[in-house]
Amino acid sequence: MRPFFGYHVPSFTFPGVPPVHLFDRLVELATAAEEAGFDLVTVMDHFYQIGNVGSEDEPMLEGYTTLGALAARTRRVRLGTMVTGVTYRNPAMLAKMVTTLDVISGGRALLGIGAAWNESEHAGYGFEFPPIRERMDRLEEALEICHLMFTEERPSFVGRYYRIEQALNSPRPVQPGGPPILVGGGGERRTLRIAARYADITNWFGSLDELRHKAEVLERHCEAVGRDPSTIVRTVMAPVLLIEHESAAGKVLEDLAPDRRAAVVVATPAQAAEVLRPYLDAGFRGFIFRNPALATPEAIGLAGELIRLLS
Repeated sequence: MRPFFGYHVPSFTFPGVPPVHLFDRLVELATAAEEAGFDLVTVMDHFYQIGNVGSEDEPMLEGYTTLGALAARTRRVRLGTMVTGVTYRNPAMLAKMVTTLDVISGGRALLGIGAAWNESEHAGYGFEFPPIRERMDRLEEALEICHLMFTEERPSFVGRYYRIEQALNSPRPVQPGGPPILVGGGGERRTLRIAARYADITNWFGSLDELRHKAEVLERHCEAVGRDPSTIVRTVMAPVLLIEHESAAGKVLEDLAPDRRAAVVVATPAQAAEVLRPYLDAGFRGFIFRNPALATPEAIGLAGELIRLLS
């Protein structure tokens, strides 16, 4: 089976590009990813930039407006968020938005969703930021509502935090059963249990041993709910930085923060293929690359070489 590849855009900071042209640059990158063979393009669902990517005041486009526009400028790649915070939108409205994206894109939408974590933007925008236990409970209810609205004509649901009553979702999703669902996070007690029930895709990061452990936990949760774990596409944040020639490796490593150097391998596409094959052998089925590491169409072209080597 061909591996699954995602191109994630956490940063809209493009040096020398004024705000009026940010989307033009994003289209350039998204279409280059499509041409290179990526299967999925995702954006963050944040309102402020997050600390491990940049400073809080860096540009941040609203996720679903951006995805709707990208749907009109791409033809093949799936489109979604990595991932929507459950606290940001009423789940019935979220299901409607993702269904609309599915219709606009001709059946290419993906629902990425998680429990939310960035307290700063909650405070800034006036969103409630309940304790993690409540956010996880809300996530589970939201996923139930989205599933119902994707699969049933006039569903009703009454939970502790959300409810719908004969909710109408017309037009229906283009994809049978609705857009696939990516559950964000790797928490072993709650998040992976929720993923076992609802996720079509997961995405984790960590060492191969840590990822194998999470896969074992997910399999146990799947067994508890009677789910075949092979029906969930397990992806990982790609632990490689691509370069065209080996001679560039030293400079790239010098520019990385010390903690980052230990987490990635700087490699040519051929070398990266050898680094990633053990993940495929361990049962992981795909890799997500972030745009700060693939910031130009030329760099995305290197990823295209890697995709061809692993396909």
